[in-house]
Amino acid sequence: MKFVHTSDWQIGRTFGFVNDETQGALQAQRVEVVRRIGHLARQQGAKHVLVAGDIYEHETPTERTLYQPMERMREFADVHWHLIPGNHDANTPEGVWARLVREGGVPANVHLHCQPGPVQIDEAENVWLLPAVLQRRHVLADLTAYMDTAPTPPGAVRIGLAHGSVVNFGNNEEAQHNPLAIDRAQKAGLSYLGLGDWHGFCQINERTCYSGTPEIDNFDIGRGGGGETLVVDIQGATAPPLIERHKTGHYMWQKLGDVTLTSAEDIYALDARVRGIAPDNAGAVLVWLTVSGMLGVEDMALYESLITRRLRAAVACLRLSGTPQLNAGLDDLDCFGPAGAVRRAAETLLAQAQNGGAEGAVATEALQRLFLFWNESKGQAA
Repeated sequence: MKFVHTSDWQIGRTFGFVNDETQGALQAQRVEVVRRIGHLARQQGAKHVLVAGDIYEHETPTERTLYQPMERMREFADVHWHLIPGNHDANTPEGVWARLVREGGVPANVHLHCQPGPVQIDEAENVWLLPAVLQRRHVLADLTAYMDTAPTPPGAVRIGLAHGSVVNFGNNEEAQHNPLAIDRAQKAGLSYLGLGDWHGFCQINERTCYSGTPEIDNFDIGRGGGGETLVVDIQGATAPPLIERHKTGHYMWQKLGDVTLTSAEDIYALDARVRGIAPDNAGAVLVWLTVSGMLGVEDMALYESLITRRLRAAVACLRLSGTPQLNAGLDDLDCFGPAGAVRRAAETLLAQAQNGGAEGAVATEALQRLFLFWNESKGQAA
């Protein structure tokens, strides 16, 4: 029995730190990854795809968002897709699953498992799926507990599917909800327990795995990486599963931490570092870094040109926290000429900047803008 395990598609997710163009591109890839998963299943000879919850980001998606994943799965009529609710799309009375059933449009090869209990998904191989079903976003009970005594025929391959937090695995507030026993696969005699909720791949034990989201969606994806889908091969009811990780994500998210810039060499090095993440596909890179340091007038102009304009245009998203400070003195004001209104304004700003404090910070930024504007205007005139 070979099948695909995935979770946390989060169709309809929004990203508040990107522009509209990038927003649309990120959302589109969350839909298109469904097609890549279908191709993976075909290539691997897997007849079933098990999706461990959070297919949708919200319980009330727009009509277009509601049907987008359904239509992608419809394209793979030879593959059976098995879906369970997650904490983002719980099976509430007026939620997304009730709406799909009421309005129709669920392809024949897509199976919505909205009730707990063993379901035979492959008669020839005697394979039974045991879904855990969230009826609301947060519960305190372990919804996989019923699997311990759920009846299946002798010799059956028992596969559990659940969405939640393995006890003692996480330490944040979210990890206290929807608890799952760490030894559920052993206690319930499961050949495999496929989990959703954690967005990075993580193998809890020999028979229990979080698949992670197939398309990375944040800079803090956690241990194990992300953007992957699992192919699981079970040779028999008691045999240990063979688990393979396959890359399905399009975008690469990199959090580079703190970068201090003090010279042109530092600026060129930062540019090369970001472009080196994917030399042949910079448009698929999202980077977040914190910038600090002191730059002279010419180096600040280089930073604005090379980093905040050209590099930002090269990658999908360049998220900059902080900014280098301008290191300017009286000699630098000579670029404005010996006299005139601009020179006098620059002298006033420099004096205020050197005084420090809140007004000094504003003056420093204003002086920086003045230098950059002056340099740009000279370039345009030339």
